[in-house]
Amino acid sequence: MFSKILTNSSIQNFSDKIEKLRSALKNADAVVIGAGAGLSTSAGFTYFGERFDRYFFDFKEKYPFRDMYSGGFYPYHTDEEFWAYWSRYIYINRYMNPTKPVYDDLFQLIKEKDYFVLTTNVDHCFQKSGFDHHRMFYTQGDYGLFQCSEPCHHKTYDNGETIKKMVLSQGFECHNNGTLFLPDGTKPKMTVPSELVPHCPVCGKPMSMNLRADDTFVEDEGWHSAAERYETFLRRHENLSTVYLELGVGGNTPAIIKYPFLKMTFYHPKSTYVCINKGEAFTVSEIADRSICFNDDIGKIISLTNQ
Repeated sequence: MFSKILTNSSIQNFSDKIEKLRSALKNADAVVIGAGAGLSTSAGFTYFGERFDRYFFDFKEKYPFRDMYSGGFYPYHTDEEFWAYWSRYIYINRYMNPTKPVYDDLFQLIKEKDYFVLTTNVDHCFQKSGFDHHRMFYTQGDYGLFQCSEPCHHKTYDNGETIKKMVLSQGFECHNNGTLFLPDGTKPKMTVPSELVPHCPVCGKPMSMNLRADDTFVEDEGWHSAAERYETFLRRHENLSTVYLELGVGGNTPAIIKYPFLKMTFYHPKSTYVCINKGEAFTVSEIADRSICFNDDIGKIISLTNQ
């Protein structure tokens, strides 16, 4: 449908684009946020480097992987070790807060607007920053939910209490603000007690995370309700002035956010397409005059726009 991809980096200088973004948001009847992994990365949720070394140094010493994502696919020998790894993974990326206020700043930017959030992120950061959960659609699941690995039924279960017990059983402790830490001189256990390994309350088979990794992903009642609210929001605003604000969406799942946002902007003349993504921001020639692209850090651009 689209003939040419371009970055529009040369269309305007930086300050002009910031002002254009402010104006588009101010005059919009609605804002649709499409958020990918780059948004959480900007907020400090990195899956490698210092964070990986701090919470998984023992796994790094024992196994060949060097980032959290790769460790999530490693074929551990026991369920107890599998859940030792995944409980840390889930806790720090779902129950701890990001180190940078990017989500808070984003909420301040759009909280007075009629907004909706579509995201492939599974870390709950939007809700922790004050976004209305009735205005969100988490398409790929939630680190905070268990499901049957089979699955024998389409229901999900909150895992917060169980995950915290798993993490504490390995020797970690929690500050009052929820931050995880390891007491000096303590070497963490790399297993959890067998009685904490989660099993399906219906069929007894192992539980898994509610993450879209294959065709076993459970789309529960909450998922379908959110999908319906999103579609209703889009229909209600299709002829109004809408900003499609794409944040940190990479190339893994462009059909969920990027392609629909480009298409909706193309077919709705009153709309504006905004893409903020360090090193990966682009639009298409057909909507270049209604696009604003920033190949820059999301937190930086959001902060400047708030000023």
